[in-house]
Amino acid sequence: MLPAEWEPQSGVMLTWPHKQTDFASELTKAEMIFCELAIIISQYERVIICSSSEEHTSHITHLLLQTSCLMNNVSIFVVDSNDCWARDHGPISVINNGTPVLLDFEFNGWGNKFPHNLDNAITGELFKQGAFHQTALNHIDFILEGGSIESDGQGTLLTTSQCLLTDTRNSKLTKDAIEKSLKEHLGVKRILWLEHGQLLGDDTDSHIDMLARFINEDTICYMACKNKSDPHYAWLNDMKAELEAFTTDSGQPYNLVELPFPKEILESLGQRLPASYCNFLITNKAILAPVYDCPQDELAIEVLKTCFPQHEVIAINCLALIKQHGSLHCVTMQLPQGVLVD
Repeated sequence: MLPAEWEPQSGVMLTWPHKQTDFASELTKAEMIFCELAIIISQYERVIICSSSEEHTSHITHLLLQTSCLMNNVSIFVVDSNDCWARDHGPISVINNGTPVLLDFEFNGWGNKFPHNLDNAITGELFKQGAFHQTALNHIDFILEGGSIESDGQGTLLTTSQCLLTDTRNSKLTKDAIEKSLKEHLGVKRILWLEHGQLLGDDTDSHIDMLARFINEDTICYMACKNKSDPHYAWLNDMKAELEAFTTDSGQPYNLVELPFPKEILESLGQRLPASYCNFLITNKAILAPVYDCPQDELAIEVLKTCFPQHEVIAINCLALIKQHGSLHCVTMQLPQGVLVD
């Protein structure tokens, strides 16, 4: 079964940005965020880093040695990449009879929008290098990105039709066939499909981790827009209505928690960027939460503190990440307990 993100983890995977990625023009700022991620995560669990070359490994090591990062909790593997969105090219983990198994789904650059040949090979190459120790890895001939699915750990999957049913991914499969494949490979019993909800500037065709997230088995937090003149107002209100109609496996309505909508953030050419407070990462003892130098940042952090009273909520400025149309959850992929040597 696909575990919930709040279940015990052994580590988090990062694919470090480099000069051949889209972050080349703001590489220093992006690397500062990755250093911050490595520092914080290493306090709680292991960090697996993909570098593009031996020279890149030396560079990353030099950067981290100048910080408070716990280097004994960091492992770096040379695996070249097109970009740094580990959520979508990293392994998706399931638990079979108490044992973790890693699934290597196909990655096609969010519907062939971007180069992806190197990214699609990362999980298999990490496995060959022993990054996952004795954990089994199964290749799945099905296109699926980690950012497109949310699990409650009890057999319910939350996702969006706009992403999983797009004809640029698994075009030969019907919705029923896609559901069957998800249930077979992820061990889920039921799938909640959101038909509405999108963010301008989102290249992923509405990944769920930008829109709505499970907080626990019966609670979902979601992006809300209060400005009636904003195009997101209609889209996200329609999504809210769908969430209100969903029920838990036991037939009860979900508890719903609103996250604020950040101020409009534009790229250099004036295109709106898909900033979202839903794109947080749950680790063993901390919630790493994206902020964007917005007035709404403080409220978002307070909401997440209420949602996760047993965790420390740590704000990380992700303005440099959102300029490449992704955020904090997008650049990380958690690995469940048992995958890495503790």
